[in-house]
Amino acid sequence: MVSENSRNPKVDLAFRRKKNAEEMKHQVVSFALMIFLTIVAFITVGYDGIGEWLKVPFIVLLACIQVIFQLYYFMHMNHKGHEGPQFFIWSGIFVTFLTVLAFMTIVWW
Repeated sequence: MVSENSRNPKVDLAFRRKKNAEEMKHQVVSFALMIFLTIVAFITVGYDGIGEWLKVPFIVLLACIQVIFQLYYFMHMNHKGHEGPQFFIWSGIFVTFLTVLAFMTIVWW
């Protein structure tokens, strides 16, 4: 007995293929951007015209951008159903940020 809610396997397969192709496109673009950011970081370190006080924060910024790409595209955190792991990852990042800030404050002041 076929109900109204049953899916057509051909339509479902076409939808999954389209979804997988779109997901692969996002991963390839993200990978290319991360390679580009890595090259920019190497160029920044090798270039003598930029002061050390600017190099370190810039490289940390590039690293943070790459972490976000890693989490959202390669670890599939942009999909539904990952709210629990997202909460714990962002909580860990927040605690790490507070810890580093506290130690920097203690050391520098």
